[in-house]
Amino acid sequence: MTRPHGRWLPLAVLTAALAALIASVVWVSSSTPNSTWRPGPKAMMGTVSSTGPIRTLTDADRAADRFADRWNLHVGEVMQFSNGYYAELLDRNGRGATEVLINPDSRTVQLEFGPAMMWNTSYGMTPARKQTAAAAIGPDQAVRMADQWLKEHRTGLHAAEPDRFPGYYTLHTLRGDRIVGMLSVNATSGDVWYHTWHGRFLQVQEHPAST
Repeated sequence: MTRPHGRWLPLAVLTAALAALIASVVWVSSSTPNSTWRPGPKAMMGTVSSTGPIRTLTDADRAADRFADRWNLHVGEVMQFSNGYYAELLDRNGRGATEVLINPDSRTVQLEFGPAMMWNTSYGMTPARKQTAAAAIGPDQAVRMADQWLKEHRTGLHAAEPDRFPGYYTLHTLRGDRIVGMLSVNATSGDVWYHTWHGRFLQVQEHPAST
């Protein structure tokens, strides 16, 4: 589902679109039969509201940091897209924990829908069956799978190095050396999920310093 550029989407619209996005996932390989999914305890924690306006990467970083504090996490990379802000949350050892969206209109931070909700085995929606400790797919293989998907569905783009999260990888998509968007690769099945909800990429910064 394509979002119009230059418009901030209300949280309610984004939430309502989740079901449609899930249904439109493009798979690159055969999946195992779907298990029964249940909300993880941390995914039930909802959203956090910012105490001030969100107009810059630094504002988005501060808002995401309030959300991260509840889980004893901290903010890593922060990105601005035409449809809102994105941030990755890291654990105390600097490992990827989960991903969030920051809505500048509603001033809210929420768990990113898509892979962060459906594939994250620690902070999102976790399957009822027991998870294996080790990912079946390594980072190099995730890049190859992402590149193959992009070759077939987003001609002219290629994948950057992956960021690992519990149960999946997220990779920037590039045209040459310029960021265009991002996608995720499931670390067990190899399924690919393109992040269609961000809109046009604008800028990125590693944990902007507060002022």
